[in-house]
Amino acid sequence: MQNNNPSVPAAALKTPELQRALGLFSIVGIVIGAMIGSGIFINPANIAATVGTPKLMLAVWIIGGILSFFGALAIAELSAMYSQAGGIYIYLREAYGALIAFLFGWTLFLIVEAGTIATLAVGFSSKYLPYFVKINGLQTKVVAISLITILAAVNYLGVKKGALVTNFLTSIKFVALIGMCVVVFLFAKGSTSNFFSTENAAPVSGGLLGAFGVALVSALWAYKGWETSTYCAGEIKNPQKNLPLGIFIGTISVIFLYLVANLAYLYAFPAARMAKSTRIAADVMEAAVGPIGASVITLIILLSMTGTINGHLLTAPRVFYAMAKDGIFFKAVARVHPKYRTPHVSIIVLAIWASLLSLSGTFEQLYSYVIFGFWIFMGLTVLGVMILRRKFPDRPRPYKTWGYPVTPILFILSSVFLTINSLLRAFWNSFAGLALIALGIPAYLIWKHRSQTRTDSV
Repeated sequence: MQNNNPSVPAAALKTPELQRALGLFSIVGIVIGAMIGSGIFINPANIAATVGTPKLMLAVWIIGGILSFFGALAIAELSAMYSQAGGIYIYLREAYGALIAFLFGWTLFLIVEAGTIATLAVGFSSKYLPYFVKINGLQTKVVAISLITILAAVNYLGVKKGALVTNFLTSIKFVALIGMCVVVFLFAKGSTSNFFSTENAAPVSGGLLGAFGVALVSALWAYKGWETSTYCAGEIKNPQKNLPLGIFIGTISVIFLYLVANLAYLYAFPAARMAKSTRIAADVMEAAVGPIGASVITLIILLSMTGTINGHLLTAPRVFYAMAKDGIFFKAVARVHPKYRTPHVSIIVLAIWASLLSLSGTFEQLYSYVIFGFWIFMGLTVLGVMILRRKFPDRPRPYKTWGYPVTPILFILSSVFLTINSLLRAFWNSFAGLALIALGIPAYLIWKHRSQTRTDSV
């Protein structure tokens, strides 16, 4: 385009683009920060109540960690192949076409990311903040929405600012979780016999396989987050190297830390007592060092949840930005702020929807919608590794999945099992998730038609 105004620099007339400003440390921070949210502080008690024995409880966390690592291995291959913003959306588009990719983005927006943000914000204001401040039901909603708004504003002002907040809060909660484990092992009047004893095990309701599947969903919810770093691939320096490496380091670190944390919980409390706890981390710390311990861990949980919300607001808007650039989402969402170089409209839209979700449903309802939709598309993404190897055999792959094809197949089978188990154990919540995914089909057709109409009119 010709510059007819000599007073305006030519560079100012160019369409602003995302800036590659994130290094390896930021990727590790995003992965760990997104994974360590509230799950490790809440879900161990739920898992103990579901499977009963300490051996099964630890098996759930070990298998959940292995499956998450297998998924990370596959995602790493795809992330090294495609380094633009959008991550999994891009991988699904290349493997299956625009419709499946759109349904992922649609589900991410309606359920997975917005639901995760809302779930954490509601948990922040209703489950943990009341430990310090007494607030009523309406006030908890105001706090949840305010938290989302503030963090959205931080990420609006620049990807470096969002990453700085994530790295800072991730460092605090990572060190704090290690410190919690050390304190429990040193000061709690526990016993290593709790690792093996079944005398005080919690009773298992229903079939063992079904119960194990439900518990595994809870563990995988706690592990969730390793995939979010791929969404901001368009802002990563040397993404072919830094993105896979960051995913590996972050995922392995969290798996190790979660296993140590569960051993610390079991050391302090037998499985049956764990099963009765509604705030397992705080209860264990209180048992170890008294009320001050419960206060400290509750504060750490609040900071942890804040960091995880920030991580999702940092990464997820890049998916909707990529969809809009493809012409299958709101056109304005593809805009990049000329000064801050962020997909600012996408950040605002996600924050608004997450705020609305926080006003509806309970913590548990939002949780069930999130995890069901997530595993359908994670299975398809890992299957995409195998499809793309056949579809584009000569395309450069700076990293190839370790253990291929065994590790991807195991992950895919587990995602199928978890999806079916969720349908059987929580049919109506899962059905609601499927219905919301299906609503994306007419939405896709409408956006595709509008995009073609605009193209034809040019």
